[in-house]
Amino acid sequence: MSRKLKKGYFVRGEFVAEGSERDLELKAELKGTDDQSRTDLKRESTELQKLGEALLTLRIDLLERLELTDKFKDAIADAKRITNFEGKRRQMQYIGKLMRLLEPQVVETVRAAMDEQANGSNADKLLLHQAETWRDRLIDDEDAAAQWINLNPSTDVQQLRALIRQARKDAKPEKPGAAVRHGRAYREIFLLVREQLTAIPDREPDAPVFNPAFDAS
Repeated sequence: MSRKLKKGYFVRGEFVAEGSERDLELKAELKGTDDQSRTDLKRESTELQKLGEALLTLRIDLLERLELTDKFKDAIADAKRITNFEGKRRQMQYIGKLMRLLEPQVVETVRAAMDEQANGSNADKLLLHQAETWRDRLIDDEDAAAQWINLNPSTDVQQLRALIRQARKDAKPEKPGAAVRHGRAYREIFLLVREQLTAIPDREPDAPVFNPAFDAS
């Protein structure tokens, strides 16, 4: 004979049965809570619900890095498979409940993973900045090409110098005072530099590489 489940709810990971002393205590506290606090609690609950829904779009590699239980990951996988509208809605409510049970530090790692997916990791941002810095210096500084080639001997020297010449030519305004226009060579220098920086052997994911803005002598 199956035992009837108690009705209740979870508060910070604690199951509270309806009608229990803890339930009455929490309800008494809630009655004494001002409107602003209740609004904040509702806003937090709504935010966690939306964050849980966003987990369905998170890349697998980022999802695996999160400290989520197998039960939580299974719930996400189930939600991805469900196509029935009502079934999907109930599953997303369940995921929202699981989100509200997470420790605050775990919730922050979820937010960080979503940000990384949208904007790239710190290592990706650093690499992008360094590639942009090198591109600009290669075009503006006559000595930069020799320095780059010395640091990256696998670079196609003729291609790089041809792109630099073309980029400088493209950058000259057609009329005095006209805005600088960047052509195809400008973009190709960036791609060449980024490819070389990415290919540096044994580079740790967050390890900085030579930055011409700071390391040039």
